[in-house]
Amino acid sequence: MLNYIWISLIAIGILVAAGNDVRDEVQNTYRNGVPIEATVSIQKSPTSLRQSWEGDLVMSADAYNSFYGIKAAKSEIHQPIIVNVAPSGESTVSLPLGSASPDLWKEMSKAATNKDKLVGSVLSMTLAADQQSARLQIVIEPIRFMKFKAVTQAALDYASTAVTIALGLIGIMALWLGVMKVAEEAGLLRIVTRMLTPVTKRLFPDVPTDHPAIGAMIMNIAANMLGLSNAATPLGLKAMEELNKLNPKVGTATNAMVTFLCINTGGLILIPATAIAVRASSGSANPGIIIGTSIFGAGCATVAGVVAARILQRLPRYRKDLEPEVRKEASNG
Repeated sequence: MLNYIWISLIAIGILVAAGNDVRDEVQNTYRNGVPIEATVSIQKSPTSLRQSWEGDLVMSADAYNSFYGIKAAKSEIHQPIIVNVAPSGESTVSLPLGSASPDLWKEMSKAATNKDKLVGSVLSMTLAADQQSARLQIVIEPIRFMKFKAVTQAALDYASTAVTIALGLIGIMALWLGVMKVAEEAGLLRIVTRMLTPVTKRLFPDVPTDHPAIGAMIMNIAANMLGLSNAATPLGLKAMEELNKLNPKVGTATNAMVTFLCINTGGLILIPATAIAVRASSGSANPGIIIGTSIFGAGCATVAGVVAARILQRLPRYRKDLEPEVRKEASNG
């Protein structure tokens, strides 16, 4: 079911992006093919117009807003510009974009040839008598299908991120699953499990006290409480794998799975090591001051999640009774 939801969201995103691109094309939002006039303050005067040179494109806010039909610019536009003159005499321009560049141009650059600049061609260029400025009429490269390209690029970027995360987890999972196996062989898990049996019996009454899932859940919760989120991830996956072995209906989360997920998501923590490290690296005078509030906030979230899970699992709407299916299969057999 989740796969259908994801594919539906992707399809909706693509359709919305395509619709916006069609609207932009009809309205010519990015003024493709329309020349724009601006004054350029020349940094280093060329001896002739057949030389390449750099300058500062200056355009009033009213002229910019009027050209694009928006009201984004509040002050005069100052944009670095490079005029490249080819041997044939044809001139092109390059607009390197920075923090001071107009937001619309920075947005347009995402669908341009180069993501960090806009390029275009010079239709006419008139050099002032003092050779300190020039009047240019330029056409910026066509910008089309920007929303569709953004959706496609985001999909590729997140796919790459997913692969990076998955590869990064291999070493961590190998390490901590090995540690867990050593602790299991040494009898440490049995000792810890026996000590926490009264708690686990109440939280997970459907899971046998000697089942491997109990040990994995305890190790996961302990790692989370110490702020070792990277170590907790493989242990949590192992716990869910073991809990799934007790699942009478694969694909439907059991009460134990839901309760464990609430504890895991609530993030019950005693030492927020990661947050403390971030605060310390940022120069905080007292990076450990968040310990008390972290414990209180995570504790409230965990208790609320567990209580909600225990209440909802008692409601007929959320209960999954498998007895009729088992009897039907038995009668068919």
